[in-house]
Amino acid sequence: MSEISQQGIPVTIITGFLGSGKTTLLNQVLQNNYQQKVAVLVNEFGDINIDAQLLVSYDDDLVELSNGCICCTINEGLVEAVKRILAREEKVDRLIIETTGVADPLPIILTFVGSDFRDFTRLDSVITLIDAETFTREHFDSDVAYKQIAYGDILLLNKTDLIDKEQLTILETYIASIKNNPRILRTQFAQVPLPLILDVGLTQTDSLPEEKHYEHHHHHSHHLEADGFVSLSFKSDQPFDVYKFQKFLHEGLSLEVFRAKGIVWFAGSELRHIFQLCGQRNDIKSEPWSTPPANQLVFIGRHLDTGKLRQQLNDCLANSVTV
Repeated sequence: MSEISQQGIPVTIITGFLGSGKTTLLNQVLQNNYQQKVAVLVNEFGDINIDAQLLVSYDDDLVELSNGCICCTINEGLVEAVKRILAREEKVDRLIIETTGVADPLPIILTFVGSDFRDFTRLDSVITLIDAETFTREHFDSDVAYKQIAYGDILLLNKTDLIDKEQLTILETYIASIKNNPRILRTQFAQVPLPLILDVGLTQTDSLPEEKHYEHHHHHSHHLEADGFVSLSFKSDQPFDVYKFQKFLHEGLSLEVFRAKGIVWFAGSELRHIFQLCGQRNDIKSEPWSTPPANQLVFIGRHLDTGKLRQQLNDCLANSVTV
């Protein structure tokens, strides 16, 4: 790998809470046309909206696009995925890694700072997306949200079109109270000129060891459980009744559900429905089926009563008899 310059390939880590806009940002990067060959590493392809016109080849965990970008999943582990990218004949100009919404970014940062990758990569910046509408101090009074902000070099305050100036000021003041001189970019639909967030050389890797002491004062946490997060997967080869499902969304759904997404099958509909829920808002888009119809949903929230939620979903099925 001697041909990689001493500088190494720049690495950008994108973190942020569930539904803050990470995927929207990644889609913009993948569709960029400014001669940047980017490798985007994601946990799943689920949400990545690969532009069919750009698609060159596709296998289980790697997608190649005609603009030179590639997208691959981290299913066999981050280190393995990075090695795979570095070993490819077609070199990439940069790596972008998306963390899961409930992940502490520090272990990923340390993967690049303290490992074999130091010679081939350099950490450029950590970008944290924040959903300006749903982010409140109490709402995410959690280790993870704190760390995502604490370690973020650039904070993208997203969905600013959904809140008023006063709320925005309160939010920025709060962020400034836990982070010195934060670099905040206000965005809508995660739209940001890529040069503002790439090749910025912001991560001060020499300051990380001090920050690690923070870990020892704080309880080590298995994040999902420690912050009370629970996820529920629901699958069914029976369709939902559209009216029951809508009623459940509007009247039955626990406020503790922060995020939900999946594929929904409604009785009587020929289309598959892509369902997204974030906070109090949800939307459903329709498209033709490419597989046999089925329901497949994931709900993520705090202190959820999963038994009740599963029962509510079963009650939405078209053939269920609700008493």
